[in-house]
Amino acid sequence: MKLKKLLEEKKMDGILITDLVNLRYFTGFTGSTGIALVTKKGNYFFVDFRYVAQANKEVISNGFEVIEIKRPAQDKIYEILKDENIIKLGIEDQNITLSTYNGYVEKFKNTKFISLGDKFTRIRMVKTEEEIKNIKKAADIADKAFAKILPLIKEGAVENDIKTELEYEMKKLGAEGPSFDTIIASNYRSAMPHGVASDKKIERDGFVKFDFGCFYKGYASDITRTVYLGEQPTKRHLDIYNTVLEAQLKAIEAVKAGINTRELDKVARDYITSKGYGENFGHGLGHGVGLEIHELPNVSGKSEDFILEENMVITIEPGIYIDGFGGVRIEDDIVVKKYGCEILNNTTKELIVIK
Repeated sequence: MKLKKLLEEKKMDGILITDLVNLRYFTGFTGSTGIALVTKKGNYFFVDFRYVAQANKEVISNGFEVIEIKRPAQDKIYEILKDENIIKLGIEDQNITLSTYNGYVEKFKNTKFISLGDKFTRIRMVKTEEEIKNIKKAADIADKAFAKILPLIKEGAVENDIKTELEYEMKKLGAEGPSFDTIIASNYRSAMPHGVASDKKIERDGFVKFDFGCFYKGYASDITRTVYLGEQPTKRHLDIYNTVLEAQLKAIEAVKAGINTRELDKVARDYITSKGYGENFGHGLGHGVGLEIHELPNVSGKSEDFILEENMVITIEPGIYIDGFGGVRIEDDIVVKKYGCEILNNTTKELIVIK
């Protein structure tokens, strides 16, 4: 068990898990309130009356004993800490509030708290086949929903209205909900990297950028496509689009187990810079995707340099953004393989021109 191994590595007596994403990953619990405690002697899952039946169904098969508690839960947890002589307790210091920490200090007497930092996120970087299957399904749902709403992209259409339809189509196809606040940015707004959908009406002769995704069985997809509304894109529009597309294709071609993330970022960035748009690509090339929309590893020349491993899932999403004119981003979800990669989504990357 990964958590038992972590206990040994960090020389801890116990690990307390409260973050819902990590609870889902390690215990299988999909509810909204619960706490897990892993010790050398046992694995305990604490819930109140509302979630006992759900916890019994979801966490016992993953090796956890369900314990019904009355509030506050810290009292019951402390009983086990005391009984098992837990002195060094690992906690999710990046995910708890100061108030929660102060409560631990007050309740858990004679306990030394050990920072887990981003340990759990790092454990989650390499995906299982089941996780990859869920991400692929989330990507497939997003692809199909996008195809459904393409006819809605027309002069006078409101960004927020198309967002509503896109998210509705994803729900109809089995999504649990959008994996982040859907971005639909048209014309000059497409130069905003994270221009979430607004009440702006779409105008002709410009880009419309879509960045969207959904959750399926807890796992996220994250896709970006940029289309053009108008009779014929100008030379400038085509130059920007084709530069981003070629940069993305070059980066995807370079993906394989063993490549460094900074090196991968450089593949796309150097190409965009060679075309004169280096200053217009201001964000990293990508990021990990899983139970959260943004996970490790970061794929950036400015972040920690990770070595990609087989079955990591990352995005590849170069972009060019020109204030007052527009912007383009193209993004795919990628599974790292030993000698290459697999693209999980299928929507065409050739420029879609809607006349």
